Amino acid sequence: MSWDRFPQLKLFRTLRFRLAGTYLFIFAVVLVLVAIAGTTNLNHILESESVQTLDDELGALKGYIYFEGDTHVPYWFLDPSDPEEVNIRARLSDVFVIADERGTLDPLSSVPRSLAQLSNRNMIVKELELIRKTQEPVFKKIVSTDKIPYQVISSTLRDKDTGARWYVAEGRALVDDNTVRRTFRRNLLIYLPLALVLCAVVSWYSAGRALRALQSVDSAAKKVTGSNLGLQIPRRGADDELDRLIDSFNEMSRRLKASFEQVRQFSTDVSHELRTPLTAIQGQLEVALFTATTKEQLKEAIENALQDVERLANLVRALLLLSQSESGQIPMHKNQLDLGRLVEDIVDQFQIPAEASSLRLLHTTTQPVPCEVDRTQIERVMTNLLSNAIKYTPAGGWVKAYAEPLGNQVRLVVEDSGVGIPASHIPHIFDRFYRVPDPNPEKGLGLGLSFVAAIVKAHGGEINVHSDPGKGSRFEVLLPAGAVTASVPVRNVTSPA
Repeated sequence: MSWDRFPQLKLFRTLRFRLAGTYLFIFAVVLVLVAIAGTTNLNHILESESVQTLDDELGALKGYIYFEGDTHVPYWFLDPSDPEEVNIRARLSDVFVIADERGTLDPLSSVPRSLAQLSNRNMIVKELELIRKTQEPVFKKIVSTDKIPYQVISSTLRDKDTGARWYVAEGRALVDDNTVRRTFRRNLLIYLPLALVLCAVVSWYSAGRALRALQSVDSAAKKVTGSNLGLQIPRRGADDELDRLIDSFNEMSRRLKASFEQVRQFSTDVSHELRTPLTAIQGQLEVALFTATTKEQLKEAIENALQDVERLANLVRALLLLSQSESGQIPMHKNQLDLGRLVEDIVDQFQIPAEASSLRLLHTTTQPVPCEVDRTQIERVMTNLLSNAIKYTPAGGWVKAYAEPLGNQVRLVVEDSGVGIPASHIPHIFDRFYRVPDPNPEKGLGLGLSFVAAIVKAHGGEINVHSDPGKGSRFEVLLPAGAVTASVPVRNVTSPA
């Protein structure tokens, strides 16, 4: 069923309604169980009291019945001048039956006309036989012809002189007991709905208070725009599930703000980097179009434009690779290899550029360093780090690279005796397009270290930087030695100046 077809019923699918309904249902079940238990307990108490009362009255009745010596006829033995004994007899003889073993009713009996069934001879004989077998009194409930319920206890009374057994029964009306039951049920029918209504109100109010924090999250989410992505919701201080939800929302808000700031900065940086070569290309082509008069001038303009186009293509290609690396779109083809041998091969490839810059390029790995990595991506890491080290190390300096095992990790180190990195710049060197101010005109695009950080993160490793201005820099890459599934964020470490 689609609730959108019945907008007036949308209240019934709200979380507040479901919570309040759950509270009300549980409370209603508890009340019903309490009502059932109370009714059962009341019936048990009334039944027990009735049985005990009849048993006591029958015992008292037997104490007042005696048999005449000659005729052996039962009679009441009491003091007529004692009002208390007179009252006792009046109460006991309200419903009273005494009969001989043949079931013949004695005139002493007091049986109302509406309870004529108590004088039934066959019933009396059967009960006498039952009492003889069980040695226990018989309890029964009967209804008079005027619809009044009675409870009756029957037992035997023995004539001490003759040894004859007499049937004796005592009864009491259950009108008062039934009145108590009706009053109890009536009160239940009155107060149970009132309690449910009160519970519904309290449940609705409690659910509303409990969900107030959710409403604050909802209101805050509606207020989030591009200008206030970092909107924070104050905690309630209860340290419960809702406070944890608020913490999660605030953390998400902070991450969104940071991500959008990064995207905005990235867009600004890309626009800036693309504008320079595009402007150069446009200028060169316009000059060639309006001023070139010879074939050589056109060729020179086209060559200059091609150089800028190549730079532009390299920039776009680097941005694409960096974006793919950071989003995990570059497939990782990990294989077991000797990282020490790989570093040695790459160092050999950089010997010529190092010699051209009058630098000593050293490789000091002395033992196998087995690990499981993507060879192509790690080669890019080494290439970027060695290129930077050679670029920022003055002539006569040195650059060193090596790999070594480190427990369940491997460490890849590239260090140099170059100009170093000021401490204030180290936290930003892995940001895209970030370049440390330097008079060197051949600064790169500012993407190399970002690419290194992305590759290391994709391998589940970390990269640390130690640098002293004027003394050199040391880049340490820690990689898991085996297969890795989790990613560890890149962190920067600055050594004290």
